Amino acid sequence: MKKHNFSAGPCILPAEVMLKASEAVQELDGIGLSLIEISHRSKEFVAIMEKARSLALELLGLEGKGYQALFLQGGASMQFLMTAFNLLDKKAGYVNTGTWSQKAIKEARLFGDIVEVASSQEDNFKYIPKGFEIPSDLDYLHLTSNNTIYGTQFKEFPKTDVPLVCDMSSDIFSRQLDFSQFDLIYAGAQKNMGPAGTTLVVVKEDILGKVSRKIPSMMDYSVHIAKDSMFNTPPVFAVYVSMLTMQWLKDLGGIAAIEEINERKANLIYSEIELNPIFSGFAAKEDRSNMNATFNITDDELKDVFDEMCKEAGINGINGHRSVGGYRASMYNALPLESVGVLVDIMSELEKKG
Repeated sequence: MKKHNFSAGPCILPAEVMLKASEAVQELDGIGLSLIEISHRSKEFVAIMEKARSLALELLGLEGKGYQALFLQGGASMQFLMTAFNLLDKKAGYVNTGTWSQKAIKEARLFGDIVEVASSQEDNFKYIPKGFEIPSDLDYLHLTSNNTIYGTQFKEFPKTDVPLVCDMSSDIFSRQLDFSQFDLIYAGAQKNMGPAGTTLVVVKEDILGKVSRKIPSMMDYSVHIAKDSMFNTPPVFAVYVSMLTMQWLKDLGGIAAIEEINERKANLIYSEIELNPIFSGFAAKEDRSNMNATFNITDDELKDVFDEMCKEAGINGINGHRSVGGYRASMYNALPLESVGVLVDIMSELEKKG
């Protein structure tokens, strides 16, 4: 039985993407060679990379608007460093909404003055800060759009003339936004695009080249742009699967179509959390993430029963992060609505037993 995969990452992938990717590992498009043994300079893979980069800009509505899409390595954790290396000359602002924001802040402090313009740490990151003042002299303001550990998500982004940098690792391509409000977006592939191993970076070219420091080639966005994401050997499998996933999303109807499905999934589980006295939500209601629903069980004596019911139903990956506890249902793009329905049915059945 194929399990219902609520894991926070790596993500569940569409069945058709998994099938085509597995076939390509054996042989890519009838060329007599596997995807993972061809040269990354071959015309076949160059076409894959170009299509992946093009699809990213197309889905985000950023074609012809001065942006470049890159597929790099090192995960979002490398981008904590690269964004500061390329953009931070004197001072940058960060909104601290959890573990990943804190890690980004730690790296950025190596390069300049960091202002924590807002934080929700005092309440264990249960909410998204709002109405905060943004200094006008920042090189950029860094946000984390969705916080997987705590289940919070920016529903609106601050209006400012300061360049916006956003870590969208866990909700990229999941909802409609004006993506042109951001000057740089980065996202690890392993949440909504593909397997771990590559990171999408979408950067507005005119914000580059303004820092006074020398940047090592591997850390320089301009170098990767000039080399079409081929400065060094790219992670061919991760890029290929990401390309397939973006094509699947485009064929589905793009971000508008998946947003509607994601809303239905989120409404289904949050309605059950609200109605069922055995469960309580962790995040503030107005900031609840559509990607990661965090919740606790109110009667510890029922925990083992609930865990066993989930196991028997083939539900995988819903244990909460150790810093929050409880449960976390991650509902990335490819998770079927039916899987959420199975989990909700179990929660409802537990109430009847309790």
